[in-house]
Amino acid sequence: MAQNSKIIWTKTDEAPALATQSFLPIVKAFLSTAGAEVELQDISLAGRIIANFPDFLSDEQKIDDALTELGELAKKPEANIIKLPNISASIPQLKAAIAELQSQGYSLPEYPEEPASEQEAEIKQRYDKIKGSAVNPVLREGNSDRRAPFAVKQYAKSHPHAMGAWSRDSKSHVSSMDSGDFYGSEVSATIEKAGTLSIKFVSAAGSTSTLKASVPVLEGEIVDASVMSMVKLKAFLEREIQDAKDKGVLFSLHMKATMMKVSDPIIFGACVEVYYKNVFDKYADLFESLGVDAKNGLGDVYAKIKGHEKQQEVEAAIQEVYQSRPALAMVNSDKGITNLHVPSDVIIDASMPAMIRTSGQMWNAEGNQQDTKATIPDRSYSGVYQAVIEDCRLHGAYDPTTMGSVPNVGLMAQKAEEYGSHDKTFQLTEAGSVQVVNERGEIVLEQAVEAGDIFRMCQVKDLPIQDWVKLAVTRAQATGAPAVFWLDENRAHDAQLIRKVNKYLSNHDTSDLEILIKSPVEATEYSVERIRKGLDTISVTGNVLRDYLTDLFPILEVGTSAKMLSIVPLMNGGGLFETGAGGSAPKHVQQFEQEGYLRWDSLGEFLALAASLEHLASANDNAKAKILGVSLDQAAAKFLENDKSPARRLGGIDNRGSHFFLAMYWAEALAEQSEDPDLQGKFAAVAEQMKGSEEKINEELIGAQGKPQVIGGYYHPSDDLASKAMRPSDTLNAIVDNM
Repeated sequence: MAQNSKIIWTKTDEAPALATQSFLPIVKAFLSTAGAEVELQDISLAGRIIANFPDFLSDEQKIDDALTELGELAKKPEANIIKLPNISASIPQLKAAIAELQSQGYSLPEYPEEPASEQEAEIKQRYDKIKGSAVNPVLREGNSDRRAPFAVKQYAKSHPHAMGAWSRDSKSHVSSMDSGDFYGSEVSATIEKAGTLSIKFVSAAGSTSTLKASVPVLEGEIVDASVMSMVKLKAFLEREIQDAKDKGVLFSLHMKATMMKVSDPIIFGACVEVYYKNVFDKYADLFESLGVDAKNGLGDVYAKIKGHEKQQEVEAAIQEVYQSRPALAMVNSDKGITNLHVPSDVIIDASMPAMIRTSGQMWNAEGNQQDTKATIPDRSYSGVYQAVIEDCRLHGAYDPTTMGSVPNVGLMAQKAEEYGSHDKTFQLTEAGSVQVVNERGEIVLEQAVEAGDIFRMCQVKDLPIQDWVKLAVTRAQATGAPAVFWLDENRAHDAQLIRKVNKYLSNHDTSDLEILIKSPVEATEYSVERIRKGLDTISVTGNVLRDYLTDLFPILEVGTSAKMLSIVPLMNGGGLFETGAGGSAPKHVQQFEQEGYLRWDSLGEFLALAASLEHLASANDNAKAKILGVSLDQAAAKFLENDKSPARRLGGIDNRGSHFFLAMYWAEALAEQSEDPDLQGKFAAVAEQMKGSEEKINEELIGAQGKPQVIGGYYHPSDDLASKAMRPSDTLNAIVDNM
């Protein structure tokens, strides 16, 4: 057996982090029998903040920068990383985490939204690296292979989740810009020779300034530049708001302000300013003096005005807006939290599938479902959602008992495409042009801009493209399903990519395979026609569509994206195993704190661990690890069939109980295998102990429910308190700890 039999388990945030306190001791105990070490690394939002500000902390408070270390590990062949869902922090979340850490004695600086000194600018730069989805681009040194495991798909067919009925009279639809957006303005080029680009702004008066001094590029790399016009964006939003009012539908905005942490909060803020125009115009001076930032949503107005002498006046003015504007889609009808309240509340890849699954409707202020205008300003990918809505309007809801599957092969390695554009995204303060220039002074790409416009530059390297094409061919060969590249020949970036796809497909034997290239809308129509017939279709997409589709189809197919198998074969030979989406994890934590009940489903962790063990076995010639992985898959199938996922309410098994049943089924599967008598003997005893103590363990786990839990923090809970809360069964703990 090779030396490095180590799996890295990531400590993240919210419900997955609490679940880790219960499940990781079980994992460590089981894997120790195969000589495999499991190491916990803290990449939580709080952990990232602490790691990036050592100069403000005592020696006892300092921790290593685990994310940077794991980013380096991901480039090595020995990498084996299990990555749980993490917070993609918006500014309100970042500020809340900072405040919590300060209350715990960490003398961290405040987040300076408008730096007044060089020191504040440097502090803001450090925090800005932490906010948004800072984790994924660092770890994803490979492309994505995401699909529904067989056991999950079979369970969904025999235990179908609820799907809302559709009406042909539905008024729900998607609205996008027809000019002035990123799609319409995009220009693209393929780099012929490795070098360095810079991004410069040339004002209308002719003065030149540098926006970014150095952007290294490799031979064969595709670079893009695009612009969102602020004038056209606001005009579009005004038209769509009025159209929603005229049609009597809810108005909603669907963005990815967490992942697209520079561009999308600006667009979100523009929508807030347009919808609440009367308020922002009337109180412009007051809002400026209070530091109100529309990019943080309407919630920022409520937070900043609180306690001010004009609080009631401003809040009354906000309520007046609702008399003349269309009703807003609600995030929480009971609490009056609208779609425009906080940018991180509505994430497009989760909110759009939920809307489609719920009869194409969202919730209104009265807590009822209503037809909705889903506003997605940039049209690059919005047509995908409109195509699914139109299909459901014409043919009705999908049937989970018969529908096929749409697994995904996603191009995401090395910060590909839009998701790597943050450090090359700028909002311009005056008119002129933005130029992407090579080291010889030649203009590679250029965009004319007006004041307020958003410029962004994206990159995708050639080796990840080659690996992506290879992975698509491999999955098509393994499954026999058609593989469809979702690429639009009328979009500048995609036109470059299509040439490369055709070139690299010729390196593989595809004679017996069906491999197609279709625009995203055509690919959607093709895929949904097939899934209605029970047929599978592999979607082969860029980074953003990878994100959107691996929520859209799983939520329709199996009820949640958290149950998907998400494997990232790292380009240098290692493996990254992701455990599904965060989903409603914040609500789960709040429920746990209030009544000691955690509804988080760890099935994603079970599936990822099984795949990680398979990789460990192959990479290290570890036969015991292979048996553990196969047995875990069998246990997960039995877990699903016996319906041991957390129940939806107090008194049933919660996350902790689900871990017990998984462990018992895993031990039973290991005891029944005959390939390794040593493992068989060890786990026969464990299975017997667990089965014999099942009633007592259940009593102890369910008996811990119904009481408020003190865990010492939301973003940075106490490990001791969280462990005590998540391991309340002394009987189970004794069995696990004695292994």
